[in-house]
Amino acid sequence: MFSAEKFNAGEVILIDKPLNWTSFQVVGKLKWGIRRFTGEKRIKIGHAGTLDPLATGLLIVCTGKKTKTIDQIQAQTKVYTGTFLLGATTPCFDLEQGVDFTFPIAHIDASQILAVAKSFIGEQEQVPPVFSANKIDGERAYEKARRGEVVQMRTKVINIYDFEITRIALPEVDFKITSSKGTYIRSIARDFGLKLNSGAHLIALRRTRIGDYEVSDALNPIFFVDELLKPNTGEPL
Repeated sequence: MFSAEKFNAGEVILIDKPLNWTSFQVVGKLKWGIRRFTGEKRIKIGHAGTLDPLATGLLIVCTGKKTKTIDQIQAQTKVYTGTFLLGATTPCFDLEQGVDFTFPIAHIDASQILAVAKSFIGEQEQVPPVFSANKIDGERAYEKARRGEVVQMRTKVINIYDFEITRIALPEVDFKITSSKGTYIRSIARDFGLKLNSGAHLIALRRTRIGDYEVSDALNPIFFVDELLKPNTGEPL
């Protein structure tokens, strides 16, 4: 059972982030609940790795002294499942913005899709999305992009450990990707379309694992706070 002492000593809380929530909103919800539960306003709370609003799945929130382990957690291998839509692109590489260009897909078959997925495995340089939280000259890239400024993104070295195609129902392609810290699945969607001489964007994404932490053990943030603030029934959360 949680207590003020345990939250201060440090807790690692597994949250299943709902669709359309920002990671900041999840932390804010838990911060409000934990501070109300403990009566303390100085308990540190932070998350170990952002998820985009249109993504769901595992978000790890740390409290107290466990916030010192956030960098270690962020560095661990991550597993994602989701869906690419072939034949169209968007400026942000997902559904947050509308389609800007369309492309033919009649030339694409299953063997090509499987071959392209295999070509991603290994260490490589990736260009992050312009609409991302990466900082350029001290400012978030998405803030510059939303003002219409031209943004030059720096490449980052990432590693794709596994890339499995789980369903092909053109124009949709489902996948499961195991990757290193800093991998943008939205950028993989963009590059996936390019390698097929077409276009693609991400229409669904779910993070299922970070290191040894599994989303199957995670809680909805509203449920977590509601249970935390219930009168003590003697049952652990």
